[in-house]
Amino acid sequence: MQTVAVVGANGFVGRALCATLAARPQFKVEPITRASYAAFEGGEVDILINCAMPSARFRAKTDPQWDFRETVEKTAALLYRVKARKFVQISSVSARSQLDTVYGRHKAAAEKLCGFGDNLVVRLGALYGPGLVKGVLIDMAQGKKVFVDGRSRYCFAPLEFSARWIAENLHRSGTVEIGGKNAVSLESVSAHLGVRVEFEGALDHQEIEGDEVDCPEASDVFAYVGAWKKQPPVE
Repeated sequence: MQTVAVVGANGFVGRALCATLAARPQFKVEPITRASYAAFEGGEVDILINCAMPSARFRAKTDPQWDFRETVEKTAALLYRVKARKFVQISSVSARSQLDTVYGRHKAAAEKLCGFGDNLVVRLGALYGPGLVKGVLIDMAQGKKVFVDGRSRYCFAPLEFSARWIAENLHRSGTVEIGGKNAVSLESVSAHLGVRVEFEGALDHQEIEGDEVDCPEASDVFAYVGAWKKQPPVE
């Protein structure tokens, strides 16, 4: 049995990943939150999964020092203060596709820190699923202004699929991008929602690169957002 510590266990991805791993008898899961990190620091595990990097793109732009601390410095702290035979960094396709932004550059810098040996970096695209309370899908469902070009293509994927893929591929190493195949435009999602959305900004394509054969279609998000027409999600 392998001991797997999941840092950021209360987050959107971390919570789903803990539940997925706990259902597999080969893993003993240690959920790590802000409250329990101090007691965990300095410990030893077989696999350490960092799900704790922030997803606040706007705050990264307005407060880059905060984003650097939360993304790069905290990744370094985990690498150097916790003994783990394998380190898994849950990152974002922004580490490749948004290097012109603070958010993307910090994600890329954090990846560089752990990109050695048998470690694994998993770049996720835009996610949807139970517990989603922020992000571009929520903004569109609530009719809020979206600060990118509506033609921007996103590789939406279900949270359940992403958590399952991570749990099944912890043996791998290197960098892998996971998300929906054949990315769809934001304006096509808003049209399916039936919500009038104002788009303003540059093109922001967040498409995956790679040949993972079992990834779902990004267009599957249409069925998910269809349920929001009668009852849009709220924070």
